[in-house]
Amino acid sequence: MKRTVIGITSLGALLLAGCAIPSERVAVTPVASGSIGLGADAAPAIAGDWWTALGDPQLDRIMADAMSGSPTLEAAMARVRLAQSTLSGSEAARRPQITGDVSDQFQRLSSVYIIPPPYGGSFRWVGQAQANLSWNLDFWGRQADRIAQARHGAEAAALDYDAARLALAGSIAQTYVELARAERQIALAQSTVDQRDHAVSLAEVRKKSQLSSDIDVRAAETLLAQARQALVEAQGQRETVIHALALLAGRGADYYGTIQPTRLRLDAVLPLPATLPADLLARRPDILSAKASVAAAGAGRQVARKAFYPDINLIGLAGLQALGIGNLFSSDASTYGAGAAIHLPIFEGGKLKADYAGATAQVDAAIAEYNRTVLGAVRETADALTRVRTLGDDLAQQQDAANGLAEVQRLNAVRVSTGLDSRLDLIGSDVRLLAARQQTVNLQADKAVAQIQLLVAVGGGFDPAGAAALADTRTAQ
Repeated sequence: MKRTVIGITSLGALLLAGCAIPSERVAVTPVASGSIGLGADAAPAIAGDWWTALGDPQLDRIMADAMSGSPTLEAAMARVRLAQSTLSGSEAARRPQITGDVSDQFQRLSSVYIIPPPYGGSFRWVGQAQANLSWNLDFWGRQADRIAQARHGAEAAALDYDAARLALAGSIAQTYVELARAERQIALAQSTVDQRDHAVSLAEVRKKSQLSSDIDVRAAETLLAQARQALVEAQGQRETVIHALALLAGRGADYYGTIQPTRLRLDAVLPLPATLPADLLARRPDILSAKASVAAAGAGRQVARKAFYPDINLIGLAGLQALGIGNLFSSDASTYGAGAAIHLPIFEGGKLKADYAGATAQVDAAIAEYNRTVLGAVRETADALTRVRTLGDDLAQQQDAANGLAEVQRLNAVRVSTGLDSRLDLIGSDVRLLAARQQTVNLQADKAVAQIQLLVAVGGGFDPAGAAALADTRTAQ
């Protein structure tokens, strides 16, 4: 009869708890891939070490240094290990827990409690050695949901690491292009300085021979100063870029001297898509991480929901208890027991409802972040596609303009050498020619940067299947 009453009471409490669950609903809906304008074609296959296509062994070395020593990646890996430890802790809480306690203390025993005189009212050694068993049966699957939450969190952290690695590779490649740009600007400026320095010498000789005036000398010196200024600016830019590369590689000032002139092919052919790829959402680790975060938030919501149900645990103990040290190890000192414990959330001041509402809000926030990441990826890829096409057309026009200015400059130089024009007339065309050549170099570098940005925007060499297998391996460990 007693057991029946206890069972009916527990069932009634369970039903009351179930009826008390609030009707919190998820308000945000994830965007569908079919509604954001992705094309029908998949992105081309991209190797994990895609930067080797740029053809510079030094870039490969810097990449290797960065992948093994970047503080950014080390911080991301620390977050992965933290998430994995959380998962391990959640899985451990599902297993039986056994603890041991041993104590022996000298105390006065109460004379009006459960121990009668002559022991009651006297000072005695009270010893205890006990092993305790506790096992949460997870009757409603709450702990399983907690494990699922931790597993999705670990998956998101691992994908965040992959995203950080891809972003780092993209940043290094783009910065290395900037180094190549600075070196080409230095070479262009140095060539111009040499030419104009020679022009100054010729102007001075012609002046001494009374074939030209002081105006020609001053004009040649003006052009030389302008070229030297461009050289100084390019040299300063190169040093700044070297500092940035060392930082990305996780190195200090001692790394600066190890960076030699580049051998980068700015016109290298990279595997780039022609349209927004249909598999964009499955190729980017940041999108997959956001998706895993949504799953983790959903599992956390189930944990909060099932907190309204009773917790049922199996408990047990076995050990020794005695008054007096000598009696602790006697056969009569043994004690043991087993049973079940039920925790019923009867009245908690609205805490469980608040936790459930908060968990539902976290699902909304995770879905909103996923939507933001997806739409941002679509725009980023579309911008990169547009930039690659535009810069290709712009570069072709700029090369034609530079060639035309070079021909104009050659004809003007002929007129000056024959005395038909003054060297002063060369200043305007000479300045325009240098600017046109500088702009050509800039557009070549800009196009290479845009190609790298597009390649990174479609996931670079990230392999979703390989990342999933690696995550499973880490989880198993």
